[in-house]
Amino acid sequence: MHPPPPVRTVAGMTIDEVKLAAFTGRVIEDVAAAAHAATVVLGDRLGLYRALADGGPQSASRLATRSGCHPRLVEEWLHAQVASGYAGHDEAADTYFLEPEQAACLVNEGGTAFLIPYVAIASVLHRDEERVADAFRGRSVLAWSEHHRDLYAAFARSAPADYAPLVPEWIPALDGIEDRLRAGARVVDVGCGEGAPTLMLATAFPHSTFAGFDTHAEAIARARRTAADAGVSDRVTFEVGRADEVPGDRYDLVCTFDALHDMGDPVGVARHLRSLLAPDGVWMIVDRNAADTLEGNRGPVGRFSYAASSFLCVPNAVGQGSDGTLALGAQAGEARLRQVAIDGGFGRVRRAAETPFNLVLDARL
Repeated sequence: MHPPPPVRTVAGMTIDEVKLAAFTGRVIEDVAAAAHAATVVLGDRLGLYRALADGGPQSASRLATRSGCHPRLVEEWLHAQVASGYAGHDEAADTYFLEPEQAACLVNEGGTAFLIPYVAIASVLHRDEERVADAFRGRSVLAWSEHHRDLYAAFARSAPADYAPLVPEWIPALDGIEDRLRAGARVVDVGCGEGAPTLMLATAFPHSTFAGFDTHAEAIARARRTAADAGVSDRVTFEVGRADEVPGDRYDLVCTFDALHDMGDPVGVARHLRSLLAPDGVWMIVDRNAADTLEGNRGPVGRFSYAASSFLCVPNAVGQGSDGTLALGAQAGEARLRQVAIDGGFGRVRRAAETPFNLVLDARL
């Protein structure tokens, strides 16, 4: 008879060895994914994925020549891609390639499956760790505008895919709004960032006028440049301003694109947005398509969103003078979003559209 293994404890709790082995495996997988994310960002920055997709099956040395990179470093990078399932390898020919599905996610910028920006966002979170730690300890606040500049570039790259359904699907789902936009409506985008959705609407509806407001001055400057390049500055304006201080009234459409959950007092903002609307106007709330419970948000999307929200959304809300109790966070869920609108004085709120990642609510007086 062999003696039973010793019972291990941590902080007075008995360890289940089977659960320990399973959780150890989980952590190892996460560590591998986190490390691999850095190679994905690098491959995108150096054009390695693009050269691999455009050149078809090729050797490491050929890819190095096409991309202008060091052959041995490219070879090791390719090994990392194959090990993680981000590229294929023909062992007999010793060539590497991208499957069309891999290319859709890694190369096809603007496509609905393009996921490089989200890997970049995950990577950028680590660069702000010290500043976020100070916010957690109450030593400072961390506004959205104070993160690493690469964060904003990543979000800008994600916008074409995130908001691709805006004109063809979401606007038609808001009863009566499409006709008003075609005839000439007044629209305001609150928390507009660099204004990508606003400019999509402006391009689609040339008889309407648009205004965007955001507290991030650099984002507003970029939005203005983009509007000028698109030739729509005569009817699209972007200004620096808080959500609860946006001027004007009688807007036909008020929009918040993944912005409400970043605000310190979402109900106060909702009340102000109500005052901006025409009597028959619509507040279009676009936010994360999350479950209403923590248990319902278990899984990869919830993991990403809660992590990003811990570094970005909730620190920004707390930094707006809130104690954090009102902050929604990125996984607020439809019930809480509806309640914010109702508490803000809106009488009717309905789900108008959704994608796997976004929820679109139609809120009216």
